[in-house]
Amino acid sequence: MGWESTHQGVDLTQGVTSLPFKIDSVPEWKMEPMCYVNSRDGDQCTKTLPVTVYKMPDSVSLNYSLTKVEEGQKYYIQCDIANVAPARNLSVLWLKGNTIIKLETFNESSLSPVSKSSVLTLTAHRDDDGAEIWCEPKLNLWPEEQGPPSGPPVRSVKHNLTVLYPPTFNKLEDETLEMTVGENMTLNCNAKGNPPPSYRWEFPKFTKEWRDKEEVIEPILTLPFELPGVYTCTAYSNRGNVTKYFNISEAPRSRTTFGVMVGVGVAVGVLLLIAGAYFVAPNGTFSFNKGGYQPGTPSGPV
Repeated sequence: MGWESTHQGVDLTQGVTSLPFKIDSVPEWKMEPMCYVNSRDGDQCTKTLPVTVYKMPDSVSLNYSLTKVEEGQKYYIQCDIANVAPARNLSVLWLKGNTIIKLETFNESSLSPVSKSSVLTLTAHRDDDGAEIWCEPKLNLWPEEQGPPSGPPVRSVKHNLTVLYPPTFNKLEDETLEMTVGENMTLNCNAKGNPPPSYRWEFPKFTKEWRDKEEVIEPILTLPFELPGVYTCTAYSNRGNVTKYFNISEAPRSRTTFGVMVGVGVAVGVLLLIAGAYFVAPNGTFSFNKGGYQPGTPSGPV
């Protein structure tokens, strides 16, 4: 039994059932060592050992022209992998956060190191603002559990996406509220956008006091309810603006409160009626005939 190879072959060895093939270093990118066995009857059988010579990339980098993109705009990011072999076993994974968004492989016949590129095409969306994107090259040479211990993954630096988009309210619908006079009301006009929006409020009464209140630039307005009407909030930036309306009306008084007020009014009326019947004399004068008091006399024509 022996090994034939262009580098460090093993001479014919008698009386063995196995023979290792060992080399100190790999001098070339294509190797096809062949094991041969000579039988006693003079026959020879051979078997070529498939050898894959691989090289991890020298560098992995991202190439992009835009640092900020508009929502809805298409943009491209390129992953450059330098000097990797064999490229036919190379796959490039694109990740956004912890999610794989693209996987690319290569149809490459060369066994020696080559440089390859992968291009990712995306359409900008506001949900991607602040997300991180990067690429990871992998050489698929053996099942994970059979390969040598793997070191830290080879990957590019992470690219932080910045997506510009107009303001959008967190709660989209206009609001209708009923308030009691003097009760504090809170109107929430919070909006998301990039760049972050500014705010402008308009009120239903244009007195000086309320004009001063219109200078409020915060997204959440808290003030005592005084005046029903439509309160308007506009969130704006250099990417656009959006307006929200709060229709505020005075809450109707409860039936219990109304009943108490009517009851008090009736009671007061009855008391006045009784007092009138008791203290008014037949001649139209007031009389307090009690103890030493005598009925009064008219003071003259009215």
